[in-house]
Amino acid sequence: MKTVSELAGVGPLQGDVAFFKSEAESQIALPFGNTGITLTAGLRGGLLYPLGLGASSAPLRSRINDRFQLGGPTTVRGFRLSGLGPHDGPDAVGGDVYAAGGASLLLPIPKVGKETPLRLQAFINGGRLLALKGREKEGKWDNSAVASGMKKTISSLRDDLPSCSAGFGVVYAHPIARFEINFSLPLVIRAKEEARKGLSFGVGVEFL
Repeated sequence: MKTVSELAGVGPLQGDVAFFKSEAESQIALPFGNTGITLTAGLRGGLLYPLGLGASSAPLRSRINDRFQLGGPTTVRGFRLSGLGPHDGPDAVGGDVYAAGGASLLLPIPKVGKETPLRLQAFINGGRLLALKGREKEGKWDNSAVASGMKKTISSLRDDLPSCSAGFGVVYAHPIARFEINFSLPLVIRAKEEARKGLSFGVGVEFL
């Protein structure tokens, strides 16, 4: 399990934005004896809570560079980078609340051996990324509107099926980074979200 939190613009921190941003992640790996077969699963979520600049200031809307992005080979496969969540035309604008999860079954490649870092994988993953609900009053929020909007947004994560995909591929787990080549098939896609059916390549330290 892992959590990361960020606090901006409060008290002596100054700046031109103020928010509390937090993410939590949990992962588990279950080996099937000494067969080299492993089931991995992970959950990840986060929220960005607007705060006011100064004791009497109303909270301000989050900025695009502070918001969460979701989609791509290391988060939700089967979607383009930042392909999930709110969009302005073709451009991803990010969101304030998200939840994502996935499961992968890793199997040894026949005739290669289970001692090597090469594995076949079959996976399913999905997630939702939402903008904070509610309306501004005279260009600003008040604290009660932010609290109410955050509750509604978090509750909305459960309203519909998540955008999701399934697929299979090859994984090379190098000690420095993990490399994947996958074929992905998007299963649930929302309006304006950008899916990617077919082959994709991913490299990173952390994968969902």
